[in-house]
Amino acid sequence: MIKRTAIFVLLALTAPAFRCPLPVHAQTKKPATLRGVLLAELRSTHTSEEWFVPANIAVKGLTPEQASWRDGKGNHSVGQLTYHLVYWNRRNLQNLRGEKLDEFSGNNDETFDNFDPKNWEETVRQLDEVMNELERWVETADEVKLAESARVLTHISTHNAYHIGEIIYVRKEQGSWDPRNGVR
Repeated sequence: MIKRTAIFVLLALTAPAFRCPLPVHAQTKKPATLRGVLLAELRSTHTSEEWFVPANIAVKGLTPEQASWRDGKGNHSVGQLTYHLVYWNRRNLQNLRGEKLDEFSGNNDETFDNFDPKNWEETVRQLDEVMNELERWVETADEVKLAESARVLTHISTHNAYHIGEIIYVRKEQGSWDPRNGVR
């Protein structure tokens, strides 16, 4: 009887350690909102270190010379990719705000090729600024406009993630990527 009681007490004390965790959906404290999802997507490509390296880390610490480096195989430099992101994020922001869009010739190559290494630090600053402004737009947009623009915003996030991946790839090829920043 004592042996059986000791086993029961031992099992009762250790039972919490063997409990299965709640399913992920049951652990969520509050339901997701469209605004919350869109902000999370934008921030994951800007400043939030989650599933992949965000833009602020991807471009951090490069000199203008490193930002201009090309592999000789026709691929873009980090500077060109960053300039391209600034261009399209800014244009999309203008469109979301209902502003007059800047002139565009229709030649997407210009959105890469107009990068000037002398302006590298300013290009990095502009990328951070326009991404902050996109996040602010989502934070303050009315529900109807947010719903109408959700598809565009998810495309912005996907486009950003795609080119951030290219930036990391170029930096790895160049030898300027520190794997401690998130990608081995």
